[in-house]
Amino acid sequence: MKNTNNKKQYSPYFKGWYFKFQTMQGNSIALIPAFHINSHGHQTTSLQVITDKKSWCFEYPYAKSQFSEDPLKIHIAQTIFTEQGVFLNINKDNFSLSGTLHWSAFSPLQSNIMGPFRFFKKMECSHGVISMGHPLSGSVTLNGEQIDFSGGIGYVETDCGHSFPSAYLWTQCAWKPPQPNSIILSIATIPFRPIKFTGCICAIIYQGKEYRLATYQGAKIKYWSSTGAMLQQRNLRFSAELLDTSAQPLRAPISGSMSRTIQESLEAKLRYRFWVDNHLLFEHIDEHASFEYSNSQCNH
Repeated sequence: MKNTNNKKQYSPYFKGWYFKFQTMQGNSIALIPAFHINSHGHQTTSLQVITDKKSWCFEYPYAKSQFSEDPLKIHIAQTIFTEQGVFLNINKDNFSLSGTLHWSAFSPLQSNIMGPFRFFKKMECSHGVISMGHPLSGSVTLNGEQIDFSGGIGYVETDCGHSFPSAYLWTQCAWKPPQPNSIILSIATIPFRPIKFTGCICAIIYQGKEYRLATYQGAKIKYWSSTGAMLQQRNLRFSAELLDTSAQPLRAPISGSMSRTIQESLEAKLRYRFWVDNHLLFEHIDEHASFEYSNSQCNH
C-alpha cells in the first residue's frame, strides 16, 4: 500500500499476538509481534519483549515481515512463530534473544471469546484467545542467560482493530501443567456507536472444565479498578485481586500507530477466587500472573 497523496486518508489498523512462556519455577518472558497501519497508510512491524525486570521494543520494515493466520505463521526478520513452536533470533541494539521452543498443540477455548461481538468488524479492538495453556519444551538465551522452559506453560492470545480501549483491565495466569488450570479476564470501555459501555470477557479452565463469564451472557461487573475486579453471572461469581505488582512499559496502538505507552506486570501477584452456587470452587494465589490496567486514552 503506497501513499501517493498526502491528503489521502487510510483506515488505521493493527493486529498483534501475545505469546507468554513460563518456566516450571514461574519465571516468564512474553513476546508481542504486531503489524500496524496508521491513517496515512504508513505500515510498520514491531516485536516487543517483556520480562519481570525490563521490556524492549524493536521495529522492522513491513516489507520484510510475513503474517498468516490459518495456519498461524508470523515471520519477522529472523524470528518465526508457528502453531508448533517459535524460533527466536534477535540481535539488535545491544539485545540478544535466541533459541527454540516447542509445543505439541494449542489448547483453544470451546468457542470464540468475543461471542456475538466477533461479527462486528469495525470494533475499536477485538480480542481472541488462541491457547489457554500448553506444555513447553526447549530453552532460550536472553542476553547471555539461558532459560529452560521444558515442562513449563505457554499461553497465546491476539488483538486487532485500530486502537486499544481508553480504559481497560486485563489479567491472565496458568498453573499446574501438563493440563493446566488457566484464567483470562478482560474488562474494557467499548465505544459502540451511538453508545459507549463497559464490557467483560472471562474464561476459566479448572480441573478440565471450562467456564465463561461475559457481557453477552449476562455477566455484571460488580466493580473494577487498578486493584482488581469482580464479576457476577447468575450462579457464577469471580474475583481477581491484585496483591503486588512491578510493571514494565509497553507500546500500544492509537489509530494504528504504536504511540501509546501502557504498563504491564508479567509477574504480578494476584488472588483469584471463583464461586459456583455460592460455593467457593477455588482460591488461587499466583505470583506469576500477568496484569495490565490503564485508564488514559493518550498516555504517552
